[in-house]
Amino acid sequence: MTFKTFEGRLTLRVLLLLLTLSAPAIVVVNGWAEVLVFLIPLLIYQVYELIRFSKKAQDEFNQFVESVHYRDFSRFFNEAKSPVELEVLRKGFNEINSTFKALSKEKESQFQNLQQVIALVNTGILSYELRSGEVVLMNDSLRKLLHLPHMQTVHYLARRDQDLYEEVLKLQPGHTKITTAHTSYLEKASFKVLLSATGFQNEGLHYKLVAFQNVSEALDETESLAWQKLLNVMTHEIMNSVAPISSLADTLKSRLKESTIQGISQDDLEDLKVGIETIKRRSQGLLRFAETYRSLSKITKLNLETVYVQELFGNLKQLMKPTLDQKNITLNIVLKDPTIALQADTNLLDQVLINLLVNAIEAVKDQPNPEITLTAYTDAENKTVIKIIDNGTGMSKAVQEKIFIPFFSTKRQGSGIGLSLCKQIVLLHRGSIQVQSEEGQGTAFSLRFG
Repeated sequence: MTFKTFEGRLTLRVLLLLLTLSAPAIVVVNGWAEVLVFLIPLLIYQVYELIRFSKKAQDEFNQFVESVHYRDFSRFFNEAKSPVELEVLRKGFNEINSTFKALSKEKESQFQNLQQVIALVNTGILSYELRSGEVVLMNDSLRKLLHLPHMQTVHYLARRDQDLYEEVLKLQPGHTKITTAHTSYLEKASFKVLLSATGFQNEGLHYKLVAFQNVSEALDETESLAWQKLLNVMTHEIMNSVAPISSLADTLKSRLKESTIQGISQDDLEDLKVGIETIKRRSQGLLRFAETYRSLSKITKLNLETVYVQELFGNLKQLMKPTLDQKNITLNIVLKDPTIALQADTNLLDQVLINLLVNAIEAVKDQPNPEITLTAYTDAENKTVIKIIDNGTGMSKAVQEKIFIPFFSTKRQGSGIGLSLCKQIVLLHRGSIQVQSEEGQGTAFSLRFG
C-alpha cells in the first residue's frame, strides 16, 4: 500500500536509481566489467522513468493552471482512469474546480440580483473611472431621466447638458447637491435633481458613483406648503392691523363730517389727534413687520473665521449676565474639550445663540428652579454640536413643527422671525438646527456644523 501513493512511488524510483548507481562500483571491484553493458541501459531507463513520472504531475498541474487562467472550471480530471500516483492530485484539482464553480455561480447570482435592483430603482445611477471618465455602470432610470443613450465616457454628458456635467465633475464623494438638469432630445424640459456622490477604489483605479434623483415635485410641493403657511401667517398679521385702522379711519371720517356741520370742539380735536396717532402707530407697526420679513433674505454672504466655542460661550454669558441675575436663572456651561472650534461668521453665530438663549430665558422664567445649559462636543461624524438646553415649559409637537416658519410665534408680542433667521444663518454655514422638546420637560436646541 505504501508504494501506491505519489510519494511512495517517487521514493521507490529514487531508491532503485541509487541502487543502480551503486552497482557499477561493486561490479568493477569484483572484476565483472562486462555487466556494465547491462547496467548502463538500465540506469538510462530509470532516469527516463523518473523524469516521465515527474512530468506527468507537471503536465496535470499545467492543465489545471490553464483552466484557471481561462476560468474554465467545468474541466474534469478523470480520477477513475488515472494512474495511482496522480489520483490524489486529480481529486484535489476537481475539488478546487468545484469550489471555484460554486463561488462563480454565487457571484453571478449576486451580480444578476444587483443588476435587477439597479434596474428597478427610480434613482439614476452613474459610475465612472475618474482618470479616463470611462462609464462602467449606467442604469435605465438615468437614461430615461436625462434622455440619454448609452455613454462610453462621462464626458458625453457635456454635449447634452454642460451645466449638469460640470456639477457632476465638481461634486465631491460624500456630498450632495441640488442642481438643475435640462433635456432636449425628446422634448425640452428643466427639473431639479439631487446629486449624491460616493467614491471607491478597485485594482488601483479610482471610481466615482453618482446618484441622480428627480426632486422637482417634492420641492414644488414643499415650497407650495411653505408659501401657504407663510401667506396664512402674513394675512393674519396684516388683517390684525388693517381691520382696526380701517374701522378707526371710518370713525374719524364720521366725526370730521359732524364737526364740519356742527363746528369743531376741543374734544373733537383731541379725538382726531388720538385717532391719527393710533393710525400712524399701527402703520409704522406694519412697516416694521415688512422690514422684518425683508431681513430674512438679506443674509447671503458669510465672513468665515476660526471660532472657539469656549469664547462664544464666555461672551454670551457675560452679555446675558444682568438678565440672568435679575431673573435668578442659573446658566451652566459644559465644555469638556476647550479646544473645540469651527469655521463660522462670529457675528451671525452670536446672533443665533443670543436668540436661542433669550427664548430659553423666556421658557424658564416661571419655573421654580430655572436652569439653562450650554454644551458643545464633537460627534461620531466629526461634526461640532452646540446645544442649548433648558428646563422650561417645553413645547407641544404641533408647535415644534411650526417654530421655524417665518412669523409664527407663541409669544403675544413676538415677531416670529427669530428662529427663522437662526435657521437661515445655520443653513448658510452648511449646518443644521433641530429641536427636541416635551411639554413640562424642557427644550433642547441642537446646532450641527460640518
